[in-house]
Amino acid sequence: MLPLETLRAFQAAARTGSFSAAAEKLNMTHGAVSRQVAKLESWLGLRLFERKARGVSLTLEGQRLHLRTSEAFSLIANTTDRWVEPRGAAVVRLSSIPSVAGLWLMPRLSALEAGATPLRVVLDVDIRQADLADEGIDLSVRCGRGKIPGRVSAQLFEEYCFPVASPDLAARIGAGKAERLLQYPLIHDSDASSWRSWFSTHGLDYRPRPQDRRFEDYNLVLDAASHGLGIALARPPLTESQLKSGRIAIVDERSALNPVSYWLDRPVGRPRPAAAELARRIGAQAGLAPERIERFLTDDR
Repeated sequence: MLPLETLRAFQAAARTGSFSAAAEKLNMTHGAVSRQVAKLESWLGLRLFERKARGVSLTLEGQRLHLRTSEAFSLIANTTDRWVEPRGAAVVRLSSIPSVAGLWLMPRLSALEAGATPLRVVLDVDIRQADLADEGIDLSVRCGRGKIPGRVSAQLFEEYCFPVASPDLAARIGAGKAERLLQYPLIHDSDASSWRSWFSTHGLDYRPRPQDRRFEDYNLVLDAASHGLGIALARPPLTESQLKSGRIAIVDERSALNPVSYWLDRPVGRPRPAAAELARRIGAQAGLAPERIERFLTDDR
């Protein structure tokens, strides 16, 4: 199924007769609109626009599709409960995975939007590594092991993980050698490399066992740990508030570097002023040196 953003790009281009005008209307780049239209044409197997020196015009097939999409968007607009996504020069679309969005970005969202230039952040929560330009995404905060082709990336920060559990279970486990943790179920997300790294730092080999638990999202990992289902690894700064509230407790203060770190990505090309300003604010929240974020913003690879 095609994303709604693709049909929006087609609709805007059809109405304005120009990819550039459509891009301005949607706060996207000319290239992003062009790619969205090309994706739609490829998916349908039809040519929708005649490309001309001064804009574009609809083909017969394009006119037919424009009529149908206009009717569809009109029906959507008439639905009184429909959420209308804000648009404008100060609106920035920011993508992230659920755990980072909920545990790191959400507590900082007010600070990211406030400032001399007020911003409105539209947060897209998604587990896919989508094409940012094609999806109309300005910035992305993700966990990963390195840069992704087709994006400009800057490492925000690394994390040193340590074991945590519910307060009751942490008290029962007590202090001692690292191998004592293997007597209990361990909880990890889709990647067990952080537990592997922690045990390796202490001279032990770890491989997931039948009694261990795996959850796709880190929010669920913390939920499971707080309910006494096993031991998880705290991933600072995602777990700061949970530790302060007493929802989880430290089992062992010894830490290990997580192979996965945090990255700020953007599409290739010059970012919009509002997106550049949000990138600076995210960099400041992450403790990134200003010169590094400026290199990120001016890198045209």
